[in-house]
Amino acid sequence: MSQIPSREKVAHRAFYRLLGRNKDEEDELAKRPRTLMEEKAALIQEREEAGPIDEEEEAMKEEAEILRELRVAVKPIISAKEWAEGVVYTEPMPSTWKPPQFLLDMSEEDREKIRRKFNIIADGSNLPPPVLRFIDFKLPHPFLTVLKKRGIKKPTPIQMQALSAGLSGRDLIGIAYTGSGKTLVFIVPALIQALEEEMRLPLVGGEGPFALVLCPSRELARQTFEFAEEFTSTLVEEGYPELRCVLCIGQIDMREQLQKARRGFHLVVATPGRLLEMLKKNRINLEMCKYVCLDEADRMLDQTFEEDVRNIFTFFKGQRQTLLFSATMPTKVQSFAAEWLVKPIIVNTGRAGAANMDVIQEVELVKQEAKTVYLLECLQKTAPPVLIFCENKADVDTIHEYLLLKGVLATAIHGDMNQEDRDAAIKAFKSGKKDVLVATDIASKGLDFPDIQHVINYDMPHDIENYIHRIGRTGRSNKTGVATTFINKTCSDSVLLDLKHLLIEAKQTVPPVLLSIPDPNEHRVAKDGSVGCAFCGGLGHRVANCPKLEKQTLQNMPTQSEKETFSAASGKEW
Repeated sequence: MSQIPSREKVAHRAFYRLLGRNKDEEDELAKRPRTLMEEKAALIQEREEAGPIDEEEEAMKEEAEILRELRVAVKPIISAKEWAEGVVYTEPMPSTWKPPQFLLDMSEEDREKIRRKFNIIADGSNLPPPVLRFIDFKLPHPFLTVLKKRGIKKPTPIQMQALSAGLSGRDLIGIAYTGSGKTLVFIVPALIQALEEEMRLPLVGGEGPFALVLCPSRELARQTFEFAEEFTSTLVEEGYPELRCVLCIGQIDMREQLQKARRGFHLVVATPGRLLEMLKKNRINLEMCKYVCLDEADRMLDQTFEEDVRNIFTFFKGQRQTLLFSATMPTKVQSFAAEWLVKPIIVNTGRAGAANMDVIQEVELVKQEAKTVYLLECLQKTAPPVLIFCENKADVDTIHEYLLLKGVLATAIHGDMNQEDRDAAIKAFKSGKKDVLVATDIASKGLDFPDIQHVINYDMPHDIENYIHRIGRTGRSNKTGVATTFINKTCSDSVLLDLKHLLIEAKQTVPPVLLSIPDPNEHRVAKDGSVGCAFCGGLGHRVANCPKLEKQTLQNMPTQSEKETFSAASGKEW
């Protein structure tokens, strides 16, 4: 049987055939290593034999390979014990909650009509029915009292479907516009579970918590904690057992919180770093915890917090109900996350990464040196309160001082300030003592400010997700707001193309400067019908040239010192 020539031999022959060599000469020369010219000739030959290339098909193949590699790279966020023992949970957590009988008797066709009416997209097995009135959730009376005080009369679309899923004990991924009431969806089931446990068998000193909520920023954690405390204090006022909540964030004195914990506590709201520290010191344990929520989950699962979150999950001792919430979680990321949940329900009330339709978006071309002066003119568009976002801390301080000199009642917040000053700034702005808050992106995710009229992006953020979260501070609770964004030549074409497509999707005015940018991905739709980037959700690029993915890849690359350490330890080159 004749031997099949190797790929290298075929490549050599292809090159020398071009030079007029015979077979013997080809075989002789094929024994030595190939030169770069020979490599090029082989590549040309392969392309000629393959015929014309379908660029669109090649691009789709490249994207499919990138997504496959991403899927392989995603590790399940479970405890180390579960990973080591191969523990797999197949059934959701049990729950005592049941919807009213008239909803249970409703046909699936009628349920789907309700979902379509309110633009609710729900995916999963055994979906609970959407609930249109708070009274039909069968909540304790104190909960309804709190909702009435807050002027919340009926559920929002995300609450209609996701709250019934959360009360049913189901793992959940919830995606909805900013300001749509996601916090209520995960706080109420947490407190209901804690109340049931407390009434069944009261906690004693050192026990708890039953529920955990993780947030990416201290301000968001404090806001969530205060929201939960509003419910727990009303429970006590109406004669129910006391539910104790603990706030676990950096730069605060934990003595008061730990004193509460020593009495036994039911819910902890935390940032990952401080909670992990408390867990390692055995000040808090998660042995009884059966409910965990990641607020702004896309942020909690990115490189900044992923390792801490993964370490926190090693402290769980058994199955728990897991809920993930965000306004920006692309479909492919949802599918990765769903793989480590138990029969999850995915509830979506708008395209993940879409802008709030109640926000009027205005984009203006402003030279870098003229932005500070033009800022004063922009402040006159609406009445206060106004929120100004900057990319870096130095600009926050500069603008804050400039506004104070101009007589504007302004305050500021960024990551280099101590927690006491940050809390004071947020409090002064929320109470109306200050008209303007100048902030970095620590104020962009999840924070609920009352009646924000206007958001100004002094800088266009580096990725479109931050832009969506920023402008989502206005236009909340069905109110209309205005967002003004300054752009200039310092902005990358990639993020500007994302911005252009976002404006088109939201039926906003697109300035000529954005329309003039060449768009290689315009009208490009994948075979599965998806548009834009599957990794970050940006509509102006595809995953193959995603700036966020590129940045993440560069951050994961080892440094020269790490390579040298590896070589010294293993005796091998990196």
